[in-house]
Amino acid sequence: MSLNLYVSLLALHLLGAMVWTGGHLVLALAVLPRVMRERSVARLRDFEAGFERVGMPALLLQVATGLGLAHLRWPHGTALADLLLPATWQLPGVTGIVLKLALLAATVIAAIDARFRLIPHLSPATLPAMARRIGLVTVLGVGFVLTGLGLRFGL
Repeated sequence: MSLNLYVSLLALHLLGAMVWTGGHLVLALAVLPRVMRERSVARLRDFEAGFERVGMPALLLQVATGLGLAHLRWPHGTALADLLLPATWQLPGVTGIVLKLALLAATVIAAIDARFRLIPHLSPATLPAMARRIGLVTVLGVGFVLTGLGLRFGL
């Protein structure tokens, strides 16, 4: 593996993680409590509008660089279909990569649900459902970071 390629992908991946996960932590811990207290859909929409301009590109950057990093770390001679074989799960890094892919799938499902089911009908009455979705995506983001840390340091 090319060290320069790995370091470049990892640096971009970490930048994307800082924006995506950090933004959701700010949203969940600083913005959302006030939104819920004031029942302010406008305050939530304002944050989302600003964050979406940097958050979505950051998530796309994470997906692209994450796939590149997974490709570089994937055990040689092992096909993706080999995940059905129990022995494959014992190979270094495989469990972490699969966990990150599962976190990505859960994030995409939560985002699609929020974008098409919750956000178009956002009102003071639907704020609790949106708050739960924000909490879920934040926890998933932290899970991404912790799983990546484990992958990087072999935990």
